[in-house]
Amino acid sequence: MIVAGEAPGASGVPSGEAATPFVRELLSGLPASCSWLLPVTDGDGAVVDFRIAAAGSRADDVGGRSGQDRVGRTMAELYPMLVGEPLWQLYHQVLADGVPGRLPDFRYTTDQRGIVATSLFDITVHRACGGLLVYWQRLDEDLRRLEQTEMLGSLGWGETDLNTGETTWSPGMYRVFERDPALGPLSRGAQAEMIVAEDRPLRETVWQILDSGTISDLTLRVRVGDEIKHLRLVADIARDPAGQPVKVYGVVQDVTARETTRNTMDRLRAQLHTQELTMLAEHRLAGRLQQIIQPVPEDVVELGCIQALVRYLPAENSVRVGGDWYHALTLPTGRVLLAIGDVVGHGLPAATAMAHLRYSLTAWTSVGIGDPAQLLRHMNTLCLQLNTTATAVVAVYDPTDGMLVWARAGHPMPLLGSAGNAGPLPWLDGLLLGASAQAEYPQGRVRLRPQDVLLLYTDGLIERRDDDGDRTLHDATSALAFLSGDAARPLTTLLPRPNPHDDTCVLAARVRC
Repeated sequence: MIVAGEAPGASGVPSGEAATPFVRELLSGLPASCSWLLPVTDGDGAVVDFRIAAAGSRADDVGGRSGQDRVGRTMAELYPMLVGEPLWQLYHQVLADGVPGRLPDFRYTTDQRGIVATSLFDITVHRACGGLLVYWQRLDEDLRRLEQTEMLGSLGWGETDLNTGETTWSPGMYRVFERDPALGPLSRGAQAEMIVAEDRPLRETVWQILDSGTISDLTLRVRVGDEIKHLRLVADIARDPAGQPVKVYGVVQDVTARETTRNTMDRLRAQLHTQELTMLAEHRLAGRLQQIIQPVPEDVVELGCIQALVRYLPAENSVRVGGDWYHALTLPTGRVLLAIGDVVGHGLPAATAMAHLRYSLTAWTSVGIGDPAQLLRHMNTLCLQLNTTATAVVAVYDPTDGMLVWARAGHPMPLLGSAGNAGPLPWLDGLLLGASAQAEYPQGRVRLRPQDVLLLYTDGLIERRDDDGDRTLHDATSALAFLSGDAARPLTTLLPRPNPHDDTCVLAARVRC
């Protein structure tokens, strides 16, 4: 076979093999995907192949072979599937008549493993220096990236020629508007009709922004079928040398999911704000109710032979009032009632139930009921009627003989400090109030001596999430032992630390005589 074209052309510029050094130097400086082919002829002078004589600096082919790797090899050797195909025929045609040719959508299919099966190119062919200058632009990678970007971002782009009215849409635009590509783009009028009525004034805003020379970026609601979509429109305008608008470019993104989430978050935020205000109002009301029901005295209260101190510590991390309550009063018989309890729950329901229990306890003792077990049975019946549950300890001290009679309903055991020692009272069973109509409450009896100190408390003192309850109970027991040894030592020593998560109520009683 013979490489055609060895003599200089009519313009004096070398052609064929003689032009190879010149063309190679020229193409090596071009950042383009191009190559220069020289025809290969048989003994009769017929063109049977094309040899790559020079290649551009970015002339890697679909197989990853660089231009330099392919220089000197023929097209039939490198790409046997091209022989006889449209591009092959275009090479022959341009070489014969010198008229530049183009294949705008050339598809090249390969059977080589590890390479994309079908690639799409835009190829332009010119006759130059006795050969063919071939420029090819790969489209499939760019289109694939664009399509993936549109799909992942729910994007689409479009442009409208303001002179001809012609509109072009990308595939993503058809997906956003759920329109068959065969129908072509929607007209500007049809697009305007899809905008929700309340948002149509924004369309005029878009044009005002564009007229000012600024890129417009607005979100509109559009009715697509039976669905309302939130579409973000970023638009720009192209002008001619006289400044007149020529084309409008727009990128549309479906941001319905984002807007729906944002609206949901706004509603939740408003609901939470309303709930916070409601809880704050409820807290204030429950706090006032609690102060009315059981005002906590600041100083020690004298109840005959009993000196009592009450402290109520609300939870540090809560805005809702708990159901902790206490009661300490002298009965008509001269005995002293000491009681403490905790209604399950928080807020107004707990405060209301606490009020029922405390006032009922006052009423029952005023008519002569002074037996702790009997009082707990009445309180149990009341809790069943109120459909609530609670714990409680009720103790009655008789100063005539120093005897303390007490009973409990699911409540922590009272602590007693005596003669420098301290510990819980003997164990008693007792079911939670409101748990069973058949509940019974056995009583315990213990004789108290002067300077003994009794401590009733709610579970906020010992049940702490930081596992610090044991230390708090130990501190309280140690304080009781200390107080029981000297009447001059103040009861305020028993003040506990606040519990971050639960209210705490303590009732300390010192025997004076």
